[in-house]
Amino acid sequence: MREALRFEVLGPLRVYRGDEELDLGFPQQRALLALLLVRAGRPVLAGEIVDVLWPGRAPASAMNVVRRYAGALRRLLEPDLPPRAPGRRVLRRAGGYLLEAAEDEVDLLRFRALTKRGKRAAATGRSEAALRHFVDALGDWHGPVAMGIPASVREHTEFAALERELTRTARMAADAALLCGGSELVLPHLRRAVELDPLDESAQAGLVMALAASGLQAEALTAYERARGLLAEELGISPGPELTAAHTRVLRQEWGPPRPPAPARSPHPTPTATVSTAAPTAASASAPTAASVAAPTAVPRAALPSVSAVASTETPVAVPSTAPVAVPVTAPAPPSTPLRPAQLPADLPVFVGREAELGTLLRVTDAAAASTGAPATVLVSGMPGIGKTALAVHWAHRVADRFPDGQLHVSLRGFDAARPPLEPDEALRGMLSALGVPAARMPAGVDSLAGLYRSTLAGRRLLVLLDDAADTEQVRPLLPAGPGSLTLVTSRLALSGLTASGAHPLHLDLPSAADAGAVLARRVGQGRTAAEPGAAAEIVARCGRLPLALAVVAARAADRPDFPLSAIAAELRHAGDGLDAFAGTGGAPDLRAAFDPSYRRLPPENARLFRLLSLRPGADLTPGAAAALAGLPPRRTRLLLDELADAHLVTEHAPGRYVQHALLRLFAAELTAGHDSPTERRAALHRLRTYTAAVPDRHPTSHGDRP
Repeated sequence: MREALRFEVLGPLRVYRGDEELDLGFPQQRALLALLLVRAGRPVLAGEIVDVLWPGRAPASAMNVVRRYAGALRRLLEPDLPPRAPGRRVLRRAGGYLLEAAEDEVDLLRFRALTKRGKRAAATGRSEAALRHFVDALGDWHGPVAMGIPASVREHTEFAALERELTRTARMAADAALLCGGSELVLPHLRRAVELDPLDESAQAGLVMALAASGLQAEALTAYERARGLLAEELGISPGPELTAAHTRVLRQEWGPPRPPAPARSPHPTPTATVSTAAPTAASASAPTAASVAAPTAVPRAALPSVSAVASTETPVAVPSTAPVAVPVTAPAPPSTPLRPAQLPADLPVFVGREAELGTLLRVTDAAAASTGAPATVLVSGMPGIGKTALAVHWAHRVADRFPDGQLHVSLRGFDAARPPLEPDEALRGMLSALGVPAARMPAGVDSLAGLYRSTLAGRRLLVLLDDAADTEQVRPLLPAGPGSLTLVTSRLALSGLTASGAHPLHLDLPSAADAGAVLARRVGQGRTAAEPGAAAEIVARCGRLPLALAVVAARAADRPDFPLSAIAAELRHAGDGLDAFAGTGGAPDLRAAFDPSYRRLPPENARLFRLLSLRPGADLTPGAAAALAGLPPRRTRLLLDELADAHLVTEHAPGRYVQHALLRLFAAELTAGHDSPTERRAALHRLRTYTAAVPDRHPTSHGDRP
C-alpha cells in the first residue's frame, strides 16, 4: 500500500511524511518537484523540465541531471523502494516524468477541486455554498507559490499562471460573499492577491467591495485611490469597468446583494414572436436617470455624512470633496468626433419563440437604461446549436434604437473550427477602429488598448455584442465601463468567472415542442406542416428540438418542396446511429461540424469520459456509474462531469444525475467507435454492469420530454 504523504506548493514548498517534514535536497531538485506538483497527475516532458530548471542556457549534461534528480526524489518519497524499481510516485511517462498523488495529498489538487465546486455553486445561484467552497479552497494558500526554489524558476509561466488561478478564486470568493454576507472571511485572501499583483484590477475591485461590505468604507475608498494612481503611473490608463463599478457602488453604499432590475419609467416594446426585418433607427434616447439608493445595512449612514449625502440624491454620484485630485493618464486621447458604428449582423427572419428569455433581456435592458452605475452585461450560454447567437442578434436589433451611440459586434471565434480564438488586443483594435480611432493612435498592449477603449466610450451609450467567447479573460478587457451601455456575450461555456463578477446569466435550454414546431413551420412553410402534423412532430422529435438540427433538416425539406414531410421523417428514422442525417452540404449548417470544436477543446481525460458516456444503456447516470464506466475514482469523475456540464456537453438535470442530449450522445458514439478499441468499450460496459449490480440505482429520475 502506498504510504500517505502531504505535498504543499501553495506557499513554501514542503513535503510531510506524517508529522515529519522531508529534506527536499538541492534547489534545482526542489524546483523539479515543484514543477511536477503543479502538473500533478499529468506528465511533464523532459525537454520542458530542462527549460524550466535552466531558464538561460542548459548545460550539455542537463538530461542526466534531470534523471539524477528524479531518482533522488523517487528514493526520498519511497525510502523502502528496491534499487532500480520504478516506484509508484515519480513515474516515467511519455518522454517525461509524472508525480502520482491523490487529491487529499496535494494542496493544489484540493484547491482546484474545491474551486470547481464553488464555481458550480455560483453558476447555479447557491452563493452560500460557493463562498464555503472558495474559502475552504483558499485556506491552503500561504503565500507566493513554490517558495524555496530558485527565483529564476519561479518566474516561469507555470508558477505565474498558478498565482493567477489563486487570485481568480479569491475574486470569485469576494463576489459570492457580497451576495450572502461574510466578506470579512475573504479579506486576507484578497489582500494577498493584491500584494502578488497590484495591477490586477479584478482583485483590486474585489478588495474595494469586500472592505466596504466589512464596514471599512474609508479604507475601501483609499484602496481604490491607491489602485487608480498605480494604474495611471505604471500603465497610463484609468480604471476599467470592474474597478470603476466597485468605486461607484461604495460611494452609493450598494455593497449588499443586488436588487432585481426596476421597471422602466417609460413604456418599451414587449417581446413578441414576430420579427421585424427593418433596419434599426438611429433615434436618440433620453438621458438616463439615476435610481434612488436604499440605505445601507453594513455601515450606519450617520457615520459617513459626506458619502451618504451623495448616495441619497437622484443625480449622478460625485466624488467626495476629500478625494485626491485625479491623476492624468498618458493614453492617447480619443478622437473629437467618434463614429457611430452599426455593426450588427442581419437578424434571422425565421426567429420565433423564446418569450421567457426575451422578457429577461427586456428587464436587464431597462435596468441598463436607467442606471448611472456600472453597465449591464448579459451572458447567453448553452450547448452548441441551441440558438445563442440568433437570440442575441435578434434582441440587439429589437433595442438598437435605445443605444444612440451605436452598436459594436465582435466574433470572438472561441469555438471556430478553422481559426484560433481572437486575441483581446486584436478585438480592441477592431473596436477602436470602428469608433473612429486611427491605427496610429492606438498604443501597444492589452491594458493600454483597453484604457483607450474605455476613454473613447466615456459618456456614450452603446450596445456591444461579443459573440462566441472562449473564456472570461478574453471578454473582460472588451467590456464598457460607463453607465447606460449593454453588453451581450454568447458562449458555449458557463463562464462562471463572468457571472461571479456581476454578469446576468441567461442559460438557453431547448425550446418547447410547440416553439420547435413553429421554427420548422416558419422554415418549410405553414401549409406543409399543417398538412402533415404527425410527420412534422416526428421531425421535431428526431431533431431533439435542437434549433441547428431543425435548420439542417428544414433546409433539406425546402430544397425538396415536392417531397412530403413524411419522407423527410422516414429518412431521419432510418438514418442509423450516426449524425449523417444532419450533415450539411454546399455551405449549409452541419451538426457534426458544430459539435466538433467543443469536443476538441476538452482535455484528454474529459474527452474520454464524454465518449464513453454514450455506451450507457439508460437515459441518465450518476457520478458513481460514470466512474465505473470510465474506470476512474468517483471524486475525480464528479469533477470531470462538472467540467463537461460547464461546457454544456452534459446536463445535470437533477442533483447528481447527468444526461446527454440525444444528438450529442450520437456524436459521442461516433467518437468512441473511432477512438476507443472494442476491448476498451467492452471493459467499460463490464465495469458499469458490475457497479450497477452492486449498487442498484434506487432513485431513477425522469426528465420529462428532454431528448
